Amino acid sequence: MKFIKHLLSNIFNTHLSHHQQCRTITKVRLKWVKNRSLDNIIDIHTDLKAACLLKDAIAHRPAATQFLTAKSIADTQKLLGITVPTLRFIRRYPTLFEEFPHPKYPSLPCFRLTNIARNLHDIERKIYETHESDIVERLCKVLMMTKDKQIPLQSLHPLRWDLGFPYDYDKTLVEKHPDKFRIVKGSNGLSNLKLETWVDEFAVSELQKSNEIKESMNDGGDQYRRFVRGKTALAFPLSFPRGYGAQKKVKSWMDEFQKLPYISPYEDSSSIDPESELMEKRVVGVLHEFLSVTVYKKTKRNYLRNLTEELRIPFRFTRIFTRYPGIFYLSLKCKTTSVALKEGYRRGKLVYACPIAKYRGKFHHVMRTGLIYRKKGLEMLGELNAEDVIGIEEKESEEEEIESSGEWVEEEDDDEDGDEEYDDVSDQD
Repeated sequence: MKFIKHLLSNIFNTHLSHHQQCRTITKVRLKWVKNRSLDNIIDIHTDLKAACLLKDAIAHRPAATQFLTAKSIADTQKLLGITVPTLRFIRRYPTLFEEFPHPKYPSLPCFRLTNIARNLHDIERKIYETHESDIVERLCKVLMMTKDKQIPLQSLHPLRWDLGFPYDYDKTLVEKHPDKFRIVKGSNGLSNLKLETWVDEFAVSELQKSNEIKESMNDGGDQYRRFVRGKTALAFPLSFPRGYGAQKKVKSWMDEFQKLPYISPYEDSSSIDPESELMEKRVVGVLHEFLSVTVYKKTKRNYLRNLTEELRIPFRFTRIFTRYPGIFYLSLKCKTTSVALKEGYRRGKLVYACPIAKYRGKFHHVMRTGLIYRKKGLEMLGELNAEDVIGIEEKESEEEEIESSGEWVEEEDDDEDGDEEYDDVSDQD
């Protein structure tokens, strides 16, 4: 058995050296394919996230002043990522935000949470408490993927909603888990969140979990034969747009890519040639794992850009998303660039919804009721119990799935490098 392991190690190192020195994978130029379903989800979540952030801003103010004035939210449109002025946005949802005149300045509109919004906030807080171990694991995994096991808080804060962290995660989690997290000063003088203890059980990627091959002590020979044939290289799940999977060049290219050794995002990659195909697969693996850790298997491209140094990925990494449309989807909805993991969705729905995602589904139902029925929605929601809300939420989700399914091809200019051009265009947000 030791001989087999030694032999496998030698073969792996030989393959590693070969892939770092040679660039044999066929370069295939692909057109961008628009996916209505994922675009629709990103559109919905943009408003959902903005409403949640406004709710948190009000709920965490002192009890005597738990409201926001129209003046205080006037310049927050870009911060919230919405496409309309914040004042117009907050007035769309009277089931969440109640408008009233300022106590001292009657002409100044103010907004506080409705009773339903406060109840939803309490439910959210209980979910965070009940599932704190899951939140700790997600935060550990994010830190474990980084070069120095630490991230500037200013780069981590924008990802709070995507990663499903509570509003004050940087304080509560550090206080409750001093054995795992600590706030330190970075070399640039910024406050960083640092991982104190490496957790081996967390250092297993989602791809490794889904592709895990259970081996017994007696199948060393089978393991060796599979390794020689390139069968032990972990394969990324692929979901190509219509017409792509049948193309011979694409199939050949992806077959070669899938056979490259898989480098775990939690392993040290400093010895890998930055220009090699192996490093490209390692970058794909890091982005795949990071998106897998998020609540909705997606995030904004610029949030990832803030972590390029920490994650050891190239600054101009958008080409990775456009080169691998079977793994990732790049969206330009809502005047920004978002990236989603395609395997995280099936027929327009999230494959696995964690507790915080299910809660946000209820939150969105309350939002949508206010948008459609205005203030009458408060009376309608008052007549519903929790089961009714869940039932309506599922029905609406099915309707959206039917309306938003489908994808089509968007033509690109016939430039020499389509991915380069796409990266330049999407750098505008």
